[in-house]
Amino acid sequence: MGQGSDIQFGTDGWRAVIADTFTFGNVRRVTQATADYFNKRAGKRRMVVGYDRRFLSDQFASAAAEVLSANGYEVVLADRPTPTPAISHAVVANKARGGIMITASHNPPSFNGLKLKAAHGGPADPDLCHAVEALLGRTRPRRQANEKGGIRVKNILPAYYRAIKKLVDFRLISKATLNFTHEPLYGVGAGCFDELLAGTRCRVRTFHAEHDPNFGGICPEPIPRNYEPAGRLLRREPADFCLVTDGDADRIGGMDGRGRPLTTHQIICLLLNHFIRNRKGRGRVVKALTTTSMVDKICAASGLPLVETGVGFKYICAEMLKGDVLLGFEESGGVGFPGHVPDRDGILAGLMVLEMLAMERKPLDYLLKGLVKMFGPHCYGRLDMHFPMERRAALLDKCAGDPPARLLRSPVAEVKSFDGVKLVAANDSWLMWRGSGTEPVLRIYAEASSESEVQRLLRQGKRQAISMA
Repeated sequence: MGQGSDIQFGTDGWRAVIADTFTFGNVRRVTQATADYFNKRAGKRRMVVGYDRRFLSDQFASAAAEVLSANGYEVVLADRPTPTPAISHAVVANKARGGIMITASHNPPSFNGLKLKAAHGGPADPDLCHAVEALLGRTRPRRQANEKGGIRVKNILPAYYRAIKKLVDFRLISKATLNFTHEPLYGVGAGCFDELLAGTRCRVRTFHAEHDPNFGGICPEPIPRNYEPAGRLLRREPADFCLVTDGDADRIGGMDGRGRPLTTHQIICLLLNHFIRNRKGRGRVVKALTTTSMVDKICAASGLPLVETGVGFKYICAEMLKGDVLLGFEESGGVGFPGHVPDRDGILAGLMVLEMLAMERKPLDYLLKGLVKMFGPHCYGRLDMHFPMERRAALLDKCAGDPPARLLRSPVAEVKSFDGVKLVAANDSWLMWRGSGTEPVLRIYAEASSESEVQRLLRQGKRQAISMA
């Protein structure tokens, strides 16, 4: 592997601890390998580079831009911290060969990372990542100016805002007098809705908008344990909805107007129901394996085809590129929309929720109760446990080949084993085991009609794992 042997790629790029492996030298090595990869592809010699609010992200982005420019690329470099979906949009809008986003997304503050974007604006697929990884260290990073290249520093947000406003009924939103709040978790989404909704009748409050590379001491992930500070503010002064975005604003979570956490499954089902009922949308619905089975029931009731993929937005992206997709989503809060880049977009998801509230003219709690009334209660849980990587294959083989006859009191009706193992019961409750791709961690997921049943399923899943550890 040469000079880049200490660099290990994940699903759509590379993440590491700042000043340990994530160094300027290694950023330049990865960027040179990226340039070498795209040199073999047709298209304009143009690349887009963006960055988030993490420590030194702007300087890492400048280093990447310099290497690309020295390789003869025209580089569009964001002039400020910018959400990942805006970079994805800029890749397509500028007809670029690809893009680089300096971000570690929801990882701890000590991390930074480099996400690769393909020409379609979506995440780099595994083949692209592996090809770039294989080129690490083959060429010394170029830094000398190339007369064919150049760096154009640009604010890419206005074009992105114009694009996503066209994907919603923005005129209706503008007149709706909605009380909207946004918790960006100190991330790069801070201020986006203040700009997007300026001049409308909506009231916007953004919590924790200050630039803090330490993210207030948290990992900027949209999960309930990070919601409490904003939740206290909402209990004092309620709103119609609170959107939560992660560090680079491509994934979402949320709270109701009084600070009670919403699951990503609830938000996904609200959006899907909105697209079908209010927007009269049709097309394939794509969901990752770990997403609520309420989606299955909504699709069945509307006669829509449902595609279930492995976990990771790269799989949803691949389906979106085939066309005719109404919505694509994953349990971790990534949502992809038609007519847009095939990537998750937390900012556009927030606008879509606003459109839904403007059209429905009903409180969020009322809409959620309506879904439960139509499709039944769906409770969800997940636990992570240490599990030896060398025993994982044996565990999954056992779960798939010799599954229990029942989950709770319902017969197991289906076994899915294309990404981990998922057992689905006749009553639609399910239990799933799936390993982390990089750590000795086993993730156990469950869904049932009550919280107590979910906990029973998780205990059953844990017992099975312990017996094989």
